[in-house]
Amino acid sequence: MKIYNTLSGRKEELVTLNPGQVSMYVCGPTTYNYIHLGNARPLVVFDMVRRYLAFRGYHVH
Repeated sequence: MKIYNTLSGRKEELVTLNPGQVSMYVCGPTTYNYIHLGNARPLVVFDMVRRYLAFRGYHVH
């Protein structure tokens, strides 16, 4: 699986510290005013990433 590395500006193969395991930290919604659809976007996107990694056989914590 390749992901975009913003540091190098290239797509690179995903290499985990522990083979077969991925640890993720995603901050909760930060709302400054009334909640809107944009506040839910990170939750949906990172849930999809987690589900895809699990589908690919990674143990996701």
